[in-house]
Amino acid sequence: MATLAITRPMLSPVTGTLGAEVEGVSLSGDLPQETIDWISAALVEHKVLFFRDQTFSRDEHVAFGKRFGALEVHPFAKHLGPFNTTDDDPEIIVIKSEPGNRNRGTDVWHSDVTWRNEPSLGSILRCIKAPETGGDTMWADMEKAYELLDEDTKAQIEGLEATHDWDNFRRGLINNGVPAAIIETLNAEFPLAVHPVVRTHPVSGRKCLYVNAIFTTGIVGMDKQESDELLAKLNRQTAIPEVQVRLRWKPGTVAFWDNRSTQHYALADYDEHRLMERVTVAGDRPF
Repeated sequence: MATLAITRPMLSPVTGTLGAEVEGVSLSGDLPQETIDWISAALVEHKVLFFRDQTFSRDEHVAFGKRFGALEVHPFAKHLGPFNTTDDDPEIIVIKSEPGNRNRGTDVWHSDVTWRNEPSLGSILRCIKAPETGGDTMWADMEKAYELLDEDTKAQIEGLEATHDWDNFRRGLINNGVPAAIIETLNAEFPLAVHPVVRTHPVSGRKCLYVNAIFTTGIVGMDKQESDELLAKLNRQTAIPEVQVRLRWKPGTVAFWDNRSTQHYALADYDEHRLMERVTVAGDRPF
């Protein structure tokens, strides 16, 4: 591996709330621990980091991800067509779209794998092939989204918990003809997860809103109508422009986001070939 020549990256915030461009670092290099620590701190502060003009192999992608912790192997992805893994590289999720067959399902605001008891710390996504137009990704700062709630709502949700389920993946498995016995095994392995509606970031100590439109199914202890109304209100916080940042992908662009304090939305406004690869750093139980 090449050795990094510049150990002090340059950081340029993208918005007044979240997102920063990082220059002066090659993710394919044998990065010193000082640089890894700098990236970790920048991730907590800016929540999503963008690296341009990166060239590295799958092995280097995995190696970089492991500098921040153990990597997850997604339990459903190998069954799901445009969102899959391979036996050779089980830690890499391949996200691909073709003309006439866009990868849908991620064009909803969400935080990844909140149906796990220990959802991910973050993900590192690199662009291999981008559409000529469209296919951007957006992120929302859920710390800021929490801050912007009115005080009555903050008091209402303090101490509440919500259930999280992987039903969208379950339906995908069924549609792809995965045998019922395999799905039942996965149901037993991944039952409903319960997380606080407001979680505390384990590094910064800041509070953030921790429900999302894909995986959060209900508020514990509330009837369905009351729960649905409250979740709809909380989920609308992602629509506030001041909590958002948007990335235009180019081949060689890498995004590293903090899954504990953000949600993201992959726009489905294109009909071209798009190829991305992602590794995901395992996290801990929200509190």
